[in-house]
Amino acid sequence: MNDLHGILFAYRSDKELGELTKPRNTCSLTFGSRYRLIDFMLSSYVNAGIDDVGVIVHESYQSLLDHLGSGKDWDLSRKHGGLRILPPFSYVKESRGDYRGNMEALAGVAGYLKNIRQDYVIMGWGDVAVNLDVNEVFEQHLNSGADITVVCTPTLKGAPHYSEYVEVDAESGRITDLSVRPSTVNDQLLESMEVYIISKQLLLDLVDYCAAHDLHSFSRGVLQARLKTLKLIPYIHKGYVGRIKSVSDYYQRSMELLDPTVRADLFNDARPIRTKDMSNPSTYYGPDSKSIRSLVADGCFIEGEVENCIISRGVTVEKGAKVSNSVLMQGTTVKSGASLSYVIADKKVTIKEDCSLMGHFTYPLAIAKGSVV
Repeated sequence: MNDLHGILFAYRSDKELGELTKPRNTCSLTFGSRYRLIDFMLSSYVNAGIDDVGVIVHESYQSLLDHLGSGKDWDLSRKHGGLRILPPFSYVKESRGDYRGNMEALAGVAGYLKNIRQDYVIMGWGDVAVNLDVNEVFEQHLNSGADITVVCTPTLKGAPHYSEYVEVDAESGRITDLSVRPSTVNDQLLESMEVYIISKQLLLDLVDYCAAHDLHSFSRGVLQARLKTLKLIPYIHKGYVGRIKSVSDYYQRSMELLDPTVRADLFNDARPIRTKDMSNPSTYYGPDSKSIRSLVADGCFIEGEVENCIISRGVTVEKGAKVSNSVLMQGTTVKSGASLSYVIADKKVTIKEDCSLMGHFTYPLAIAKGSVV
């Protein structure tokens, strides 16, 4: 797959994630006890043989830099090409804060795009949990003669106003309409994953056009405006997709990982999901501890009870503590006698002795990084 270059958008920090994205952007969120969200799409690229990947960032990306490093854990640490972090230093227009859209983000790294060695580019977001067969998507793109292939799914969860939907003509197989964040949708539409394959030259032409006309969105500025002039073909991904736009989304997508069917699809042995190697010791379980239907990472110290939980590296649950239906991120400590239910605890949270916290499945209680409760 030497003719495909990877671009990852990693500048988005969804406000509805509240405390969880104050210290980081959405791509850096811990997911599945030992991974970050960006691991999934980045691994999908690497599993397809892509060895040049540009990650577009803007603000609050220190956590992302710490995680990705040189790209060694994804076999992207190379003298030529490999992993490149692309901050907005080359964006010469008047600063407006964060990027308004992905076309504006691409304009900010136009110099990088011009030096891409490959003839084709795959663009996607780093905040989606998916194991995508990029080889298959690229093969369909070449065989169909599409100008742009749009990766879609019929099974994506989430409210319509968060997403984009395409309508496909049954005869030609072409996309004939695109709805951006509608209030309602029907079952005939496919939901876009906002992952695209496009030729390098067409991408450069579109970036120049959008920059000259102050168009900042790929969906509105390019796809909607060129439904008749460009051949837009959908690729339908039928596997698991976890998009996270709110605290409730994060909690529900995390709990879905307790389903063996979801884990088997997302963590496919043929296309492994890679992450940063922390080299932690094995988790210790005390003689009176209980761990029921939970994902527990290495480096933990479990002497209390955990049930239906996602437990990240370095978490301590002391004797007498009970944690159920909760997500505990790295370095969290639950003291003796504490009781947690439907709680999301960010990194290095401390829950004091005999403290009782309870949320709800549709409204989990999120605790900010470093808090002492």
